[in-house]
Amino acid sequence: MLLANAVAVLHAAVVLFMLTGALLALRRPRLVRLHAPVALAVLTVNLAGAPCPLTTVELALRERAGAPAYDGGFLGHFLFGPLGLDVRSAAVQVGMYSVALGLNAVGYGLLLALTRSGGSRPAQP
Repeated sequence: MLLANAVAVLHAAVVLFMLTGALLALRRPRLVRLHAPVALAVLTVNLAGAPCPLTTVELALRERAGAPAYDGGFLGHFLFGPLGLDVRSAAVQVGMYSVALGLNAVGYGLLLALTRSGGSRPAQP
């Protein structure tokens, strides 16, 4: 069960990085090299309606450890389910994509503006 939990923590980190990576890149521009492929991979899996590879691995590890699998995917189980929201509902889907795309649009828009203006970013420690 320890490995399944480790995959769940990694999954949470990937989701958080996908959401905030563009904003973090305002401080550390090199993060774009990691964030852009991660965000595109997450977007591709979601838009294709394919099962998330991390969820698949986590569920297999849970079953191998004798724990029950869950339904609704990672976000449905760990985030939306406890809030009483159905991850499959249109409203939740629109909200989820709006937040993800909005944060990334703001981050990359600001990065582009900084690049065009000569890059007056704060000094990096």
